[in-house]
Amino acid sequence: MKHPFVIIFLVAIFMAKMLPAQQFSNKGFTGDETTLYAMNKQVGQFIKRFNMEEDQFGKPLDLKDPKYRNEDLRKKLLPSLFDQYNPRTAGNLKTFFIEDVTKNDNPVFLQFLDTNWFAEVSAQFSYNGESVDLVLFLTLEKENLGSKWVLSNAYFNKLSSLFPFEDSILQKRYFLHPQSHELDFMNLHKALEDPAHIEYYASQKYQPDYLTLFFYLMKNKQLTFEKIKSVKFHFLQIDHWYFELSYYNRDDMNSGWLISNLIYTDEKDKKELLKTFRICTAN
Repeated sequence: MKHPFVIIFLVAIFMAKMLPAQQFSNKGFTGDETTLYAMNKQVGQFIKRFNMEEDQFGKPLDLKDPKYRNEDLRKKLLPSLFDQYNPRTAGNLKTFFIEDVTKNDNPVFLQFLDTNWFAEVSAQFSYNGESVDLVLFLTLEKENLGSKWVLSNAYFNKLSSLFPFEDSILQKRYFLHPQSHELDFMNLHKALEDPAHIEYYASQKYQPDYLTLFFYLMKNKQLTFEKIKSVKFHFLQIDHWYFELSYYNRDDMNSGWLISNLIYTDEKDKKELLKTFRICTAN
């Protein structure tokens, strides 16, 4: 059974109102170029600024530059990488986070090729003629000398409703007797003739593979793509921390890709959360 932390996370995904797709243009910015320089226009730019590998004016820093990964400058720059209008990314939690990643003896930096960050794409599909919303997760995978984004998991509420959370009462009702082999499994017909409860005859460790189900529906043209509605990112690279990255198109300094949610969590919860983003937790 999924951990409560992960259940809450999944409920938030499907219950939250879908946001409109981000606008990645500079339209709307007036006069003052400082605003344009300050915003994180790309996710890669956010990562570089988080690491203090690029200054607040968008200038990449050379390895020999004294500003490069300078912890004092990082402490000043990091607050600007948070959504300042969001109570989930304000207060003492943000302060503790910044202190944690800028420790002089053990500073923490984000790595682009680290697999513990994920893209979440909210998209609209047609399912048997009905418009529905799906959530697709993607992760980076090494490809020769480079990398590529690959689909790592999919969530579709019409599929998840077919596999409800385990019910101990039903598990006691639907099972095959341990001596079934002595009867050449003649009682297997109980399971095969009752598809509504077929999953209860699987191992207690069984977890449905929604990505495979998604591929199956796409191949059979029961599910067809319509449009992408929004994109955000999930970072789990930093020990004991999880944060989301979302895009904000504002006409002020606090714009672009910003940390929109910050959670302090133990490693057990993070391992469970990883199962949300990919069907296999191995790197």
